[in-house]
Amino acid sequence: MSANTQIETGERELTITRIFDAPRTLVFEAFSKAEHLKRWFSPDGFTVPDCEMDFRVGGSYRLCMRGLGRDHWVHGVYREIVKPERIVWTGMLEDEGTKMVTTITFEEHAGKTRLNMHQTFSKETDSTRGAREGWTQTLEHLAGYVATLSNR
Repeated sequence: MSANTQIETGERELTITRIFDAPRTLVFEAFSKAEHLKRWFSPDGFTVPDCEMDFRVGGSYRLCMRGLGRDHWVHGVYREIVKPERIVWTGMLEDEGTKMVTTITFEEHAGKTRLNMHQTFSKETDSTRGAREGWTQTLEHLAGYVATLSNR
């Protein structure tokens, strides 16, 4: 885990704050297109082979995280998008019926980006118990991805 990461857990909720060495607009952009998500939006040992998204308020998305010998499908709707400050979306883990609401905020932080992620879950499952580790690894992948984009 990065020294730039803070994690808080509660009953069926998770909050992670992380500093990225990249501009806020770039970190926000990494969430806004399927071709970006396919490159980083999964924990270690997983890939995103399929992702469709309509990135607008009321638009939907559906993606597959492949790992642990099977496909894990997630779908949902974008509730709020304020570029480059905030994204709120719903999610449903299709194989277990867990509902989630995820809020990500992006703040300027001394030339870097402070990302705050808050996620709530409708019930506790193996997936939600693993969310802390999964999001920590996923955000580490995001850090690497935005570093490659900012070096172009």
